[in-house]
Amino acid sequence: MSDDSTRPIVIKRIKKGGAAAHGGAWKIAYADFVTAMMAFFLLMWLLGSTAKGDLEGIADFFQNPMTMASSGGSGVGDASSIIQGGGTDLTRSSGQVKKGEIEDEKRRIAIRERRKEFERREREALERLKEKIEKAIEASPELRQFKNQLLLDITTEGLRIQIVDEQNRPMFDLASDQLKPYTREILRQIGVVLNDVPNRISLAGHTDAAQFAGGPQGFSNWELSANRANASRRELVRGGLDDHKVIRVVGLSSSVLFDPNDPLNPVNRRISIVVLNKRTEMAILNEEGPEADIDVDMAGEPPPAESLQRPLPARP
Repeated sequence: MSDDSTRPIVIKRIKKGGAAAHGGAWKIAYADFVTAMMAFFLLMWLLGSTAKGDLEGIADFFQNPMTMASSGGSGVGDASSIIQGGGTDLTRSSGQVKKGEIEDEKRRIAIRERRKEFERREREALERLKEKIEKAIEASPELRQFKNQLLLDITTEGLRIQIVDEQNRPMFDLASDQLKPYTREILRQIGVVLNDVPNRISLAGHTDAAQFAGGPQGFSNWELSANRANASRRELVRGGLDDHKVIRVVGLSSSVLFDPNDPLNPVNRRISIVVLNKRTEMAILNEEGPEADIDVDMAGEPPPAESLQRPLPARP
């Protein structure tokens, strides 16, 4: 036997390593890449959804940031407000708020709200006045018989009280401004009620379409309607109405017919008394249109409810 049988056998085991040391590095690099791509696409989306004016504002800011920051501009300071351009007007889509503009807008909103509240309370006061006059008509035997000739309604100008003619019960003598005795009583009773409210009064006289023999160049329905309106004013004053409450007395002839389908209908001959709301009163005094603004601070308050609850004094 040779000596090979006694030679020791050596087994070499090769240990493979190193994979654990660098196996997770690619994951971190991939996550950084995905994050960068996400940021890139988000930037592209923002640029695509931004208006041209805003893009120009951003470009101007980066070109000269100090000038834009000091002077303002589209996009400067807008990030502090959910409304582009700032302010409380949700209809605005662009523009930068000027100094004090937000306060001015808040003041205008507050004035509008106060005006609406004033007009609401004023309308309620006119509704109470309407109910008071209707109750007075029902309670008075003298006035109840003329119920059909007294028409009350609320208009855009205020509470309108119309005294109309009936076929066999005219308010005036024929073609004259002389009041019938019962018409005087009606006007004097109304004058007592109207003097209890602070509102101003407007009177208008109306006729039917029947013309005078002399034609429009002579004495006409224009003069007749104006004379009748002024005669009604005098009776209201005799009833207790302060003459200074009347701010308009006009004659409208047959230009505003109550029954336009029948110009000769007796109902077209009437006197209209309007308890003016504040808006119409200011429009008349300022010679402005019907949309004249109300300065609520100067408008005063609508009449209190208790002032409309006093009963009508009995007339001799």
